[in-house]
Amino acid sequence: MSSLHALIERLPKAELHLHLEGSLEPELMFELAKRNGIEIPFASVEDIRKAYDFSNLQDFLDIYYVGMNVLVTEADFHDLTMAYLERVHADNVRHVEVFFDPQGHTDRGIAFATVINGITSALDEGRVKWGITSKLILCFLRHLSEEAAFETLEMAAEHLNRIDGVGLDSSELGHPPSKFRQVFAAAGTLGLKRVAHAGEEGPPAYIHEALDMLDIDRLDHGNRALEDGTLVARLGREKMTLTVCPLSNLRLCVINRLEDHPLKTMLSLGLRATVNSDDPAYFGGYINENYRRTADAIGLTEAEIIELAKNSFRGSFLEPAEIEAHLAAIDAAVGEGVAAV
Repeated sequence: MSSLHALIERLPKAELHLHLEGSLEPELMFELAKRNGIEIPFASVEDIRKAYDFSNLQDFLDIYYVGMNVLVTEADFHDLTMAYLERVHADNVRHVEVFFDPQGHTDRGIAFATVINGITSALDEGRVKWGITSKLILCFLRHLSEEAAFETLEMAAEHLNRIDGVGLDSSELGHPPSKFRQVFAAAGTLGLKRVAHAGEEGPPAYIHEALDMLDIDRLDHGNRALEDGTLVARLGREKMTLTVCPLSNLRLCVINRLEDHPLKTMLSLGLRATVNSDDPAYFGGYINENYRRTADAIGLTEAEIIELAKNSFRGSFLEPAEIEAHLAAIDAAVGEGVAAV
């Protein structure tokens, strides 16, 4: 193992851009389909794995929503979440802020309570078992209407003690952030944090809208911000965190080669970029794999790796004292590596 890879393994990290439904591995999809008597268009785990080969966002979303159909009971959502937490525990992840897509479940007759109870029971168990702290972010599906988003927010009302924020995901092109201006304002009045996918496939104008119309606290993806110098300067000045997902960008053809990824450029421009896995079951890598492959492809230095890990906590919704404790843990881990040389 190279010294850079050893550093990545050793560093405490947070993950800020993870769709729980996107961590559904083929083995678990097949198991849950069998458990629940759900017909899926795959005869084996290997058939599912082959289907996880796609070339753009819409192709991915098509198989993503097929996978959702096997999630039916609280136990299913619990098992999905626990499988993710166990995997990232192995990557030395100490804190997660995860997305879930309730509309993908309630629209097919699954109760909102079933979804959130299963997820949060696992998040509680993960904290006890592995010490992983968590925040939960309810995402609105942007290909649906704002009215549907309001209905979902209303369903969430009695569960707000377990929900920390709202987000915006699904098909970006043709569904600008401005479409959801009112529901994000309503979420803000409820004290919820606000994040949004913008600038993955959509233009820099979508990022401007997310900042100015949705009043976001964090920007998911944000790659195309680099096309707008004024926007880059603003993001840096406001210390806006970008939750960047390198292997996702590669699989969805946001970039042609990992060597072309703009992460190093983002850091050089003073942007608070982070590394995340997005939908790891579909995109071929959990968080450490994203760090390792990206570091190798674009020549990240040890200092840049450390900065990315620190940014993951700086950009979190943890309390300042908690963030400082994690930053100190990173410094301690770096010191351990120096002492071992």
